[in-house]
Amino acid sequence: MAVALLALSAVSVVGAVVSGSALLITVAAVLAVVLGAAATKITHSELADDRVEAARDRAEQARAYTALTERRTAENMNFALDMRRKITAREEVIAGLEVALSTAQRQVADQTRKVNNEARRADLAERARVEGTETIQGLERSLSSSEERAAEAIVLVSELEAELDVLRAELDSWHAASNKRANSA
Repeated sequence: MAVALLALSAVSVVGAVVSGSALLITVAAVLAVVLGAAATKITHSELADDRVEAARDRAEQARAYTALTERRTAENMNFALDMRRKITAREEVIAGLEVALSTAQRQVADQTRKVNNEARRADLAERARVEGTETIQGLERSLSSSEERAAEAIVLVSELEAELDVLRAELDSWHAASNKRANSA
């Protein structure tokens, strides 16, 4: 619309100049100024409308970004709480395994002492040989049984230590993932 008004003013000025009439040139000049002012006003109004629309779009984008940020923050909080729950559960399992490991180690020590005692008794019985074959066989059975229990206890300790190492590694990786997630948020 503004371009059409400017084109009309240009045509009227050219037509007046071609006619050579001073009055017609003056009227064409006034008309050109009025049409130029109208074109400027139209352009200004369109620019203002465009700016208002752009501001409205930016406000809508800001609202959408705020909602997205709130969702991400909530997701991050839920993740952090879930990780804390898992870490707490793993720490409880580790504590239980440490207690079981300590108990198993005590049992191994007790079984080792019993084995040593049985070995001494067997040595004494073998040296003395006065108690007879039945006593020696009974001590040997007791020694064998004690050695089996000691071996089983040693295997149990090894298994518990391996499981404890695995759980500690998992806990360390969860701590690292939690810290990484917290740092990236």
